[in-house]
Amino acid sequence: MLSIVPATRHNAAMLPSPDIAVIGAGPAGLIAAETLAAAGQRVVVLDRMPSPGRKLLMAGRGGLNLTHSEPLEALLARYGAALDWLAPAIAAFPPAALVAWAEGLGQPCFTGSSGRIFPVSLKASPLLRAWLARLDALGVRLVTRAAWQGWDAAGALVFAGAPPLAPRATVLALGGASWPRLGADGGWAALLDDIPQATLRPANCGFTVGWSDIFRARFAGTPLKRIALRFGAEAVRGEAVVTGTGIEGGAVYALSAPIREAIAAHGPATIHLDLRPDLDAATLAARLEAPRRGQSMSTWLRKTAGLPPVAIGLVQEALHAGATAPLSALIKALPLTLLAPQPLARAISTAGGIRREAVDDRFMLRARPGVFVAGEMLDWEAPTGGYLLQACFSTGVAAARGALAWLGDDRAGRQERH
Repeated sequence: MLSIVPATRHNAAMLPSPDIAVIGAGPAGLIAAETLAAAGQRVVVLDRMPSPGRKLLMAGRGGLNLTHSEPLEALLARYGAALDWLAPAIAAFPPAALVAWAEGLGQPCFTGSSGRIFPVSLKASPLLRAWLARLDALGVRLVTRAAWQGWDAAGALVFAGAPPLAPRATVLALGGASWPRLGADGGWAALLDDIPQATLRPANCGFTVGWSDIFRARFAGTPLKRIALRFGAEAVRGEAVVTGTGIEGGAVYALSAPIREAIAAHGPATIHLDLRPDLDAATLAARLEAPRRGQSMSTWLRKTAGLPPVAIGLVQEALHAGATAPLSALIKALPLTLLAPQPLARAISTAGGIRREAVDDRFMLRARPGVFVAGEMLDWEAPTGGYLLQACFSTGVAAARGALAWLGDDRAGRQERH
């Protein structure tokens, strides 16, 4: 197992001078360290948390969706505006390579019915243990509780509680700012304020809704299953969850980027829920023409439209808010006003970060030669479904390969000068 050294002035001074320092011990940082060490570089990984891979372990609670099995062209399209600069990195380390890497760690994978790819164990801990053992065998050192604080006047890396470090190259993989208690809090943005950045924003997030007290008290925490959501021209089928403050879940996350941007530009946005997507509007309308025969609204909707209690509650919320559409139309396109994205700290992932123009094709900061960037620090976002981890791994490999190429160029230049 990889030896973990908590940062103190005493033991940090005992570390061998590394060729390359990797700051951040998440998926992007650890795969960068592995790539560099496998190429013969002396690598030290530094992280401000007491142990590595904390967000990876959190992802393991959901089965650890590593990547997706869809054709590469379709997969790349999931990265939207970032496609042009992420595509080469993902094509160079595609889903097949990520699966082969995991299986090389003794973690066989399978493809689920949705096309998502998981380790058979459906856990992150066995993979992380095997990975740390491999890094140890490659000579990688890991220093924990080492909070990066930028560079000193001589250009050395500065850490809280440890002396400066002057590697030949540095890979920054400090993550975004979602779930900061797991390590990535976005504090690096202030340390790189001279680098072009897009503001960090919540991605794959839920939204606040002005529920009535009665609805909130009865349905907070209740899943909405087999529904469809529409926002503008985009529609998705899936599931969601009513929360005490709003709504979240896979179907919401899939539309979160355009909803977030619409709210930022124009204020609260309205989405439409199809509470019976498996039933066409005409058939539903015909069913609802049946007389109620003294039944309560809830009983009638349950028996006639096949709605669960939470969906009936949503219909009643809309009616109490003044909705005048026929019931069949309301069930097929129930309006729901979303007030604001949930805070970044509760989001699944992060949008924004270091802009495309700030890095070259090797993922090196143009303003800081020898400093490479990977993972969620970069300005991209993608839906859930394996796309997030795929891009983190791929950019980690790309940044490491970029550092190796730069070191080779730098070594060749020094030899020519001498």
